[in-house]
Amino acid sequence: MSLFQSHIHSDDMSILGRLRQLAWGQIILICVLACIGFLCLYSAAGGTIDPWASAQIIRFLFSLGLLLGIALLDIRLIFRSVWVLYGGTLILLLLVDVIGHVGMGAQRWLDLGIMKLQPSELAKVTTVMALARYYHGKELADVRKIKNLLVPSIIILMPVGLVVTQPDLGTGMAIIFAGTAMLFVAGVPYWLFIVGILGAAGAVPIAWQFLLDYQKNRVLTFLNPESDPLGAGFHITQSKIALGSGGFSGKGFLEGTQSHLNFLPEKHTDFIFTLWAEEWGFLGSIGLLTLLSLIILYGYWIAFRCRNHFARLLAFGLTVNFSIYVIVNIGMVMGLLPVVGIPLPLMSYGGTAMLTVMMAFGLIQSCNVHRDAKLPRSL
Repeated sequence: MSLFQSHIHSDDMSILGRLRQLAWGQIILICVLACIGFLCLYSAAGGTIDPWASAQIIRFLFSLGLLLGIALLDIRLIFRSVWVLYGGTLILLLLVDVIGHVGMGAQRWLDLGIMKLQPSELAKVTTVMALARYYHGKELADVRKIKNLLVPSIIILMPVGLVVTQPDLGTGMAIIFAGTAMLFVAGVPYWLFIVGILGAAGAVPIAWQFLLDYQKNRVLTFLNPESDPLGAGFHITQSKIALGSGGFSGKGFLEGTQSHLNFLPEKHTDFIFTLWAEEWGFLGSIGLLTLLSLIILYGYWIAFRCRNHFARLLAFGLTVNFSIYVIVNIGMVMGLLPVVGIPLPLMSYGGTAMLTVMMAFGLIQSCNVHRDAKLPRSL
């Protein structure tokens, strides 16, 4: 009987021990960022909690529970499940092509009844997981061999190919960037990246011929938004006006004219940073960027603490994913990058993006909890 009680006590302590090992600082920062998002959605709806803020709060609370649940999972279980999760994501991407829901001119969602799932968002996470699993246990000498680039290239390009056909070029490029960062950290020779960049630059004229008309318009609008300010350039033109009109300290909560007079499009999704900047100004924008930077730096700090290669690569790659979300979205609304429809994580309204970002942070937290765990070279 005493042995049984001791076993239960040991399990309880194990769970409590994992809770203590969580990077609570990052979790608190994530909650603060989400609350800022709720305020923005409340403002975007004209000072009412419906329809966006209320739904987003419910999604966040569910996702926060999911984050904590994943964080407490034994990383060995995650390690063993990687290929199943990656393969499942590929199947979901294939199903999108067959029975996917069409919205805003693209076929990117699976209608599950209670929500519309966007598998391309899941692909950002599972591709990083697959690369971390592949490179775990690989010696640096093997990583540096060119022939050993075949498998990781396939891991990256399979989901990219399926995502681009939806069409969703922005998400496809995000997967490529995150995958490339993983290869860099894994130890792939630097000169290969230089060759790849030069090759990509040389292929631009060829790739241009395969872009759809709306994709070409996005690039042309990015280069010269003033050429059609009431048409293709309307979004970015209004975004710049809103950013500038916020001034140093902003117009005040619920006082943004560009957003509340509906000049600012997609103010609850892609352009939510613009809404915040108009109401809270330069000071508010710097504060938000600082918050986002702290979350990102926390992720890299966790990665550097991990002693096993799988956790180190996984935490690094998922943090890069989050960084790409932030850089592309904010660069897009400021006119520094083409408009590609990538949301600002934990702030933009959306179910799948919220779910996958919180899952990713759950995995990062699990890497921190099990940073000293010993994993076999193969299973």
